[in-house]
Amino acid sequence: MIFKAHRELILDELKKSGDRGISKTLFCEIAGISLRTIQRWETGRMTDKRKGAHKIIGNKLTKEEEDKIIDVCCNVRFTDLNPYEIVAILAQEGIYLASESTIYRVLKKNELLKNRSGSKNRVYKKPEEIKADGPDQVYSWDITYLKTKIRGVYYYLYVFMDIWSRKITAWGIFDEESGENAKMILEDYCLQNGIKLKAVHSDNGAPMKSAIFLGLLEFLGVAKSFSRPRTSNDNAYSESLFKTVKYSSFYPGFFGALDEAVKWFEEFKNWYNTKHLHSGIMYVTPEQRHNGYDKEILKKRREVYIKAKNNNPIRWSRHCKNWEYEEVVSLNGMTKNSIITLEKIAC
Repeated sequence: MIFKAHRELILDELKKSGDRGISKTLFCEIAGISLRTIQRWETGRMTDKRKGAHKIIGNKLTKEEEDKIIDVCCNVRFTDLNPYEIVAILAQEGIYLASESTIYRVLKKNELLKNRSGSKNRVYKKPEEIKADGPDQVYSWDITYLKTKIRGVYYYLYVFMDIWSRKITAWGIFDEESGENAKMILEDYCLQNGIKLKAVHSDNGAPMKSAIFLGLLEFLGVAKSFSRPRTSNDNAYSESLFKTVKYSSFYPGFFGALDEAVKWFEEFKNWYNTKHLHSGIMYVTPEQRHNGYDKEILKKRREVYIKAKNNNPIRWSRHCKNWEYEEVVSLNGMTKNSIITLEKIAC
């Protein structure tokens, strides 16, 4: 990097060399500087614009100005206000501090954007772990929208699933979200099938926390469990199911009528429960898992692998594939073979 003083010195020597009859091209070869660079310096463009070059920024805030912005923003009057509100109040009082973007930049630089009041940020405790060691003990549920042919108009798919078997149990499709619809779906299913649940888990949506739905859980003696705000992994089973719904090759993308959506999901549910080999339950179908057939299936697979290893042990560098039966499934916790990753469950 050539500093400005050195450039001026080089230009002065170039002028003297010219008086002695040395051409500008020859001077550049001797000095090891390109002719184009010399021409740029002669036009007065002496500022080095290369990345990392020393630059003088005329409008840069001084340390005192930055400290003043921080002091004002951390004042009790302004700790709970954003820069736009602070600028408006100060302008009304005849005071100019800085632009909103400058205040944001200074606060971000000093890590003061999130909290300036001194109070602690709210920390949400992870939901209590719930375990299921058999079918129809713990359900997870959620609502997702289904597009229609009319832009901005949706149908809403309510799905309850058994976390033990990943089986879709109760479901319904409506043209609105409400706790009353969820109550009707779960109540009818539990009463018709004589099911006594231990717990039902969901996110924090309005239908999930509506008084009418929570009243049903209280009436049935079912414990309620909720995800932390903005933490989709707390309801991984339902989120993964909806990914499978929307990414299935036969998902139409939109529906022309409510009856059409109901008919499609009925077919999807039958495929998912009886034909879909679910990775989260060792590639058996939810129906096989729900009815207890997976024990024998996994046992047979294990025997096949053990036999293959014994017949040709040199081909097996380590252990056989894990076909172990999962005894306990955990919600909001980690157990063996349970909730490995959201992507793995989503298969």
